[in-house]
Amino acid sequence: MSQIVFLDSGPLGILTNPKRPPETVAVLTWAIAMQRAGHRFITPSIADFEVRRELERAGKVNGIAALDAWNNASPDRYLPLSDSALRLASKLWAHARNSGTATADPKELDGDVLIAAQVLNMGLPSYGFIIATMNVGHLAQFVSADLWTNIHP
Repeated sequence: MSQIVFLDSGPLGILTNPKRPPETVAVLTWAIAMQRAGHRFITPSIADFEVRRELERAGKVNGIAALDAWNNASPDRYLPLSDSALRLASKLWAHARNSGTATADPKELDGDVLIAAQVLNMGLPSYGFIIATMNVGHLAQFVSADLWTNIHP
């Protein structure tokens, strides 16, 4: 069964590294195998923001171009942030905070909650998607998430 794989900022940043160190080659090989098996990738705009802001700060033009190329490689790969996702994120954030399972300091933007809300806002069945991440704990309290290395075609 094919799934939609949402990329968190960790795997996204590694995948789009234009220098192609061994870790990038491993993620690229994985992504190609996943796509060949019929899985679809989506980049939540918050993950893009988390990767892009550091590339911008460091003036890494090739990294920005690689990120753009990944996001534009197929239609609907990039998921813009909507008002309804922001509203859902505020509810998730408040629920996590009130139940003692906060995912970030109260003064932080909390990208994990925003990514989870973007995914949930799509209304997909829980078996139809997973978030590929390097930090399962924060995301998994809201949505299906696993280390990218544990997600197989």
